[in-house]
Amino acid sequence: MKKFLFCFVAILAVTVSSAQQRSRVEYRTDENIFYSWNTDAYSLERCVLDVYYPVGVSNCPVIVWFHGGGLVSGNKSIPEQLKDRGYVVIAANYRFMPKVEVTECIDDAAAAVAWAFKNAEKYGGDPENIYVSGHSAGGYLTSMVGLDKKYLAKYGIDADLIAALIPFSGQVMTHYEYRRRNGGSEYVPSIDDTAPIAHVRADGPPYVIVSGDRELELYGRYEENAYMWRMMKLIGHEQTYIYELDGYSHGEMAAPAFHILRQYVKRRAD
Repeated sequence: MKKFLFCFVAILAVTVSSAQQRSRVEYRTDENIFYSWNTDAYSLERCVLDVYYPVGVSNCPVIVWFHGGGLVSGNKSIPEQLKDRGYVVIAANYRFMPKVEVTECIDDAAAAVAWAFKNAEKYGGDPENIYVSGHSAGGYLTSMVGLDKKYLAKYGIDADLIAALIPFSGQVMTHYEYRRRNGGSEYVPSIDDTAPIAHVRADGPPYVIVSGDRELELYGRYEENAYMWRMMKLIGHEQTYIYELDGYSHGEMAAPAFHILRQYVKRRAD
């Protein structure tokens, strides 16, 4: 009992000390930074990002975060679960359908990730330790940017330099909104060049798939992602993982999923 009590007190002391160290770091947010090559009015409105960063700290992991909303709605925000943890967090807006095509939504996401690679050091981030993540539509964009290399190549970035892709409940078939707008249905899957699963490859970045409960998810999203996981493994991608969060619906799963994201975000050895 005494040994247990001693260990408990020691662990508590380390936890408190770690929390105190984090609290001593000042964080700032620079907002509405334009990141696109496009200069039309709609791009100027939507192609902006926020950067949350620790002041006076260097070599920090960088997380690029894309919000959800079915590629038709939503707005950038820095997730509370990623604050005050020594990360540089970049939350990006992007243009929506039907004002633009789905490929332009993906291009915006790629431009934001490219901006992160080119500007991370200004905010104390490590440009060789950049993670891409997002929920729902943001998860879809995460997979497309990291697996279809042509989008980042346009901006002079090799997608394989991404430290990990961590989509939360992201579509991997052709996005249902694109299908609906072209006479299809959210219930009838299809695969074309805008589907992440059309770009499975053995040499991609580490790929961490997180899904809600298969009985509560949106449009069979768990099974869709399980198939993606299987195809990535079969093609020879050794660092593909999948997590199912039992009891959590499509919308609810994002909050606990951040714990998984944080487990994969590591500070590189100096």
